[in-house]
Amino acid sequence: MRISMVSEHASPLAVLGGVDAGGQNVHVAALSTALAAAGHLVTVYTRRDDPTTPERVPLAPGVEVVNVTAGPPEPIPKDQLLPFMPALAEGLAADWQRSRPEIVHSHFWMSGVAALDAARRSLRPVPVVHTFHALGVVKRRHQGAEDTSPAEREFLEPWVGRSADAIIATCSDEAFELKTLGVDPARISVAPCGVDVEHFTPDGEAEQRGRPHRIMTVGRLVPRKGVDLVIEALGLLTATTRDDVELMIVGGSLTPSIAASDPEVKRLLDLAEGLGIGDRVRLRGQVNPAEMPAVLRSADIVVCAPWYEPFGIVPLEAMACGVPVIASAVGGLTDSVVNGVTGLLVPPRDPDAIAAAVADLLADPARLRAFGDAGRVRVRGRYSWTRVAAETARVYRQTIARTARPRVGTSLTGALR
Repeated sequence: MRISMVSEHASPLAVLGGVDAGGQNVHVAALSTALAAAGHLVTVYTRRDDPTTPERVPLAPGVEVVNVTAGPPEPIPKDQLLPFMPALAEGLAADWQRSRPEIVHSHFWMSGVAALDAARRSLRPVPVVHTFHALGVVKRRHQGAEDTSPAEREFLEPWVGRSADAIIATCSDEAFELKTLGVDPARISVAPCGVDVEHFTPDGEAEQRGRPHRIMTVGRLVPRKGVDLVIEALGLLTATTRDDVELMIVGGSLTPSIAASDPEVKRLLDLAEGLGIGDRVRLRGQVNPAEMPAVLRSADIVVCAPWYEPFGIVPLEAMACGVPVIASAVGGLTDSVVNGVTGLLVPPRDPDAIAAAVADLLADPARLRAFGDAGRVRVRGRYSWTRVAAETARVYRQTIARTARPRVGTSLTGALR
């Protein structure tokens, strides 16, 4: 198949760790590469955010990234990109005249807006499959007034869900949310995010620890990721039963100049100092992907404590390395982490529950090893990119066959009225 991926803010070429660079970038890059390895031709379209970047950049054999000029060629926060989606759609439609795809797969709601617009400009409409990666209704539920999404997301996101030819949800929780938005359940399939099971393995070197035990949290340094909850949990452990545990925080853009001025970094460091554990908390910053398995192997436990999480790749990477996971029982984490088998699920925003779970596992090395072994087996069997790509390609083929019949749907003009 000739496949067009559309990922307006999350380029597969981006450096991870920034506010708008994370799991979606990894997902698009890895899925595209795995699909190409299976014999498909993949073109990834993203918005140009650097004037020096070439228009077309090879990513892997069979995968090319096209940087479309849509708005100023500079970094722009994703929540400010909606006005540039018509220009992105125009760029997509123009390139599809040169080489028409058989299927389009858009990622994130604004990419869906652009892809559906471009598809309907074609003389021969192109079927569109969509993955949301995150839903505005869930974001508003947890962030309230702090949600910076444009107001139009409230009606455009459900329109994308109802207008796309097929929806690929990344977890069962997301599929349920989509149904409440009026998306036809018959057009929803579930295909999770994946992990590179040949790169993330239990075998190999492990980074040296500073204390006998290490817990770790990995991700962007934004409040919703719950890093402060893990710091509070370490404070509780230190004040009660354990003084031999350190916390490694991986993520963010922690160059010395940025670390000194980043308010979230300052908040986390001040919290650790206030709890008397400043010497046991290390902010590592970004880690080169090649080094990440060794970093993960250095941990006894990886803690993922977000307020909400559409899916979450970090638990998969940890389990692939044989490291148990303690995770908030939210979103996709309830699919990937099997409570009592590969790790433990705890209530969200509950540092006491995190501390108790860490203490229980550290006190039982045999259980810790069993969780690690089970996690590795689960990831290899369910979450390899080869399997995820095969499931995704199956949805593509079904969608192409179904949309050979006349399309019925709401127009973008109608959605905007």
